[in-house]
Amino acid sequence: MQSLAGYSFDRFLHHDEMTRWLSTTVAAHPHLATLEQYGTSHEGRALWLVTITDSSTGPATDKPAHWVDANIHSVEVTGGVAALHLVAHLLDGHDRGDQTVREALATRTFYVAPRVNPDGVEAALADVPRQRRSSMRMWPWRDGHRWPGLETSDIDGDGRILLMRIEDPNGSHVEHPREPRVMIPREHKDAPADATRWRIVPEGIVNDWDGFTVPTPRAPQGLDMNRNFPAGWDTSVTGSGDHPMSEPEIDALVRAITARPNICGYHAYHTSGGFLLRPSSTKGDSKLPPEDLWVFKQIAARGTELTSYPAHSVYEDLTWDKSETMSGAADDWAYEHLGVYSWTTEFWDAIAVATDGRERSSTEIWYVGPTVEQELAVCAWSDIHAPGSYLPWRPHDHPQLGRVELGGPDDFRIWTNAPTSVLRNEVEPHSEWVVHQAMLSPRLEILLLRAEQLGTDTWRVEAGIANTGFLPTQVSHWARKHDLVLPITAEVSGAECIGPSRVKAGQLAGRAHFALNGPGGTPDRTLVSWVVRAGPGTEVTVRAEHPRAGRRTASLRLN
Repeated sequence: MQSLAGYSFDRFLHHDEMTRWLSTTVAAHPHLATLEQYGTSHEGRALWLVTITDSSTGPATDKPAHWVDANIHSVEVTGGVAALHLVAHLLDGHDRGDQTVREALATRTFYVAPRVNPDGVEAALADVPRQRRSSMRMWPWRDGHRWPGLETSDIDGDGRILLMRIEDPNGSHVEHPREPRVMIPREHKDAPADATRWRIVPEGIVNDWDGFTVPTPRAPQGLDMNRNFPAGWDTSVTGSGDHPMSEPEIDALVRAITARPNICGYHAYHTSGGFLLRPSSTKGDSKLPPEDLWVFKQIAARGTELTSYPAHSVYEDLTWDKSETMSGAADDWAYEHLGVYSWTTEFWDAIAVATDGRERSSTEIWYVGPTVEQELAVCAWSDIHAPGSYLPWRPHDHPQLGRVELGGPDDFRIWTNAPTSVLRNEVEPHSEWVVHQAMLSPRLEILLLRAEQLGTDTWRVEAGIANTGFLPTQVSHWARKHDLVLPITAEVSGAECIGPSRVKAGQLAGRAHFALNGPGGTPDRTLVSWVVRAGPGTEVTVRAEHPRAGRRTASLRLN
């Protein structure tokens, strides 16, 4: 794929630069893409949405669609690069004559929101970075009061937030004897008995230091916008906000998605761990329809084949304490409230890359971190492929703690995000996976249109309507069970209709039905009819439409 508008997906863009790139790229493809502002962030930045489809085959709203968004969490900027790569993959692929992409844009629509949280990303990318979980809004204390304890920050102004170690005879860590940049528990087998002991904390200042303790309170920007969605929202979930959709970014996102009922699939880009995550976050697989689990696994198999990332249920595989679930997440909302298959990609597994795939991040890494051996491998790999990601320890005069040392991993550049030297290669396969998912969506077609003369000026008009997609028109069994999707409607025009001109035509199965149940029958087709009054030679038009499967028209002359 060629670089578009001077960007090669090998660095992280600030908001203004991303805006220029989007504007330039879309302007160069007026027949394929549009750019619109779907909302405004807390600090007043535009929230951008790119709509991509081949307009020569119909408007975006008339086709089944797939939604992708990124960067709801401020430091997870690899996801934003992946979203921009998807835009380029579709536009450049169409320009180059890629038949898969051309078919996708002829028959489907893609919505890409590359930066849900521009405020947080700007803070993370600043020359003196501020790394927050999500929004920059002060919450829950609106005056922004900083409670006593450590506030993570770049205290020496070098553009990095590293680790800070304090010599302490009762400290929990010592230097690894072969690699002093890696700190290991003093109980580890490689820890020398007589080694200097250190207490390890993130780089930062200590507010209201009492001379003895260093608490680690949550930052005054305590929101987590991926806990602010309506599905399962709960005040007991850390950072959930004042109420569902209390944050302008999430309110705008939910409204943008629900305003586009043709969306058949949802995908959120995050970091890290190298996982493809699916619902549910709050319930086990036994509580989900088995038909939906089967489809999730089919999609996952292709995702793993393309990206090497394993697929997991958030609840079954990644929830440490199943009595404290991670509710209010976007993928749960998309599945439970919209009934579409939804995914969260956690980009970048530093361990897998550093070990040439011999090891992967465990499903417990968010809780227990890497093993010592895994961190040693990542440190060694970074020296070759991402120099400066692991720093030697250097003394620093801390304003509260006195003599400390700064060093160790630059977590943002080596553990949370893919280093820029491998960034493009890391995100590239995921664009193909999104196209694969989009092409599984239902697709309405009128395969038969005929008329039978009943009298001098009376005719029976019949339309054979089919779903030629893989998924059923309502997309998921969950959507069918909870009646989340309106049925197909068919309407005849151009002649006087004896009876209703617009009729309901129910829902139609897709090819997934036959993959599950074997061949037999035509649950993917329906025949609808009208009696009309018109003279011979009159042209009548039939329009069939479904909120998700698209809109199709066909015409014939009464002869």
